[in-house]
Amino acid sequence: MKYQRIVLKLSGEALMGSQHYGIDPQRLKQYADEVIEAFYAGAQLAIVIGGGNIFRGLQGLQQGMDRVQGDYMGMLATTINSLALQSTLQKADMKVSLLSGLYIDRIAESMSGSKAVELLEQRHIVIISGGTGNPFFTTDSAAALRAVEIQADAILKGTRVDGIYSADPEKDPQAVKYTHLSFEQAYNEKLKVMDLTAFTLCSENNMPIIVFDMNKKGNLLKVIQGEAIGTTVSH
Repeated sequence: MKYQRIVLKLSGEALMGSQHYGIDPQRLKQYADEVIEAFYAGAQLAIVIGGGNIFRGLQGLQQGMDRVQGDYMGMLATTINSLALQSTLQKADMKVSLLSGLYIDRIAESMSGSKAVELLEQRHIVIISGGTGNPFFTTDSAAALRAVEIQADAILKGTRVDGIYSADPEKDPQAVKYTHLSFEQAYNEKLKVMDLTAFTLCSENNMPIIVFDMNKKGNLLKVIQGEAIGTTVSH
């Protein structure tokens, strides 16, 4: 297994499936099955989910809302998604622990790197909600921070696209897919791998980022096992 301990970053929008809002139970079950397959193959999995299917802080700003309040609403949206995934995994008899960057002691323990590592080594799946716990940071930044904190082998960014392209493949049929990029090349070509804060944190801490199609059955396990799926960004 190439990547023993990983942070899996999922977008909130992906949980909508074919819906226009909220959580599609079928998509949630599909993702849970992928996680379970990777777990039984021996991987240690920490999962960070966005909240865009429910609320985005920047969306609130565009509607005239205070940015800080909007960002906290977005963090709570990530917590809703995290609870949904936790419940789905627990129904499959998995040991799942929910940690949070926000203090919500009724439903989650406070996030710390040492606690997350302890749980992973006890063979728990760890879901980390609440972003970084601070406004002005995205869940991409939260995923990067958590990956560095728990000394993960890589961040796996599950998307609906099978990697990073020179342009948007849904708009430009001439777009070229990359199998590997350096951090420098991705930055110089202004390829949107993650937001700049998350990208810089990964670059400075030598944390590989792998972007792959999470919606294709079996892809998560293939990436963890080192198959050439998606695009890898590394030094």
